Amino acid sequence: MPRFFVEDTDSERITVRGADASHIALSLRMRVGEQVTLCGGGKDALCELESITPEAVVCRVIETVPSSSEPDVRLRLFQAVPKGEKAEIIVQKAVELGVSEITFMLTERCISRPDGKSFAKKLSRYNRIALEAAKQSGRSMVPQVSGMLSLTQAAEQAAGFDSVVWCYEKGGCSFASMGLSAGSSIALLIGSEGGFSDTEANMLKEKGFNPVSMGSRILRCETAPLAAAAIIMNLTGNM
Repeated sequence: MPRFFVEDTDSERITVRGADASHIALSLRMRVGEQVTLCGGGKDALCELESITPEAVVCRVIETVPSSSEPDVRLRLFQAVPKGEKAEIIVQKAVELGVSEITFMLTERCISRPDGKSFAKKLSRYNRIALEAAKQSGRSMVPQVSGMLSLTQAAEQAAGFDSVVWCYEKGGCSFASMGLSAGSSIALLIGSEGGFSDTEANMLKEKGFNPVSMGSRILRCETAPLAAAAIIMNLTGNM
């Protein structure tokens, strides 16, 4: 059944506009009486099409239920800006794994250091990738991609989460010892190609955040967030 994202899934009738309306009317050639699923805010609304034009499709809500595809943890990824196209891979796969939000940050060892204007253009593309990944993976919300923050700003925002996981190539505790639980909020901090500097590591430790080990092998900066997200989802019963 076709799935589309909307802002509100709680109304009795929902109007789909723009590119999605055109897709329903012209590409899918759907007819009045057929059904679609409208997604938003972690909910799925089963709807029947009442009227169809390329500009607007009116849908009558039959039933709205919590989405079975959304994890019950809020996992926000704070990712140091990688070089090249690695960021696109990270966004796509992190969304597929159930990450709730992705925020890029600039750390001392980032090789790529885009200015605000160039990063704004990339950010628009990253959010389009997140949308397509959410559609492909059956998510019922589209994770927002934002940035850039400094590591200090990221740490300040992470402090408001139930748990903070920052992966450190010089070792730390295990994921299993973190006490990560279902229904909690988790901040995940991942460094750049060169990892976190000693100064940055000390700053995070001083804030009370314990480093977490990814094992005896050094992972690439595009591998680490995906492996960590998968581990967290598994430990919290969301795989």
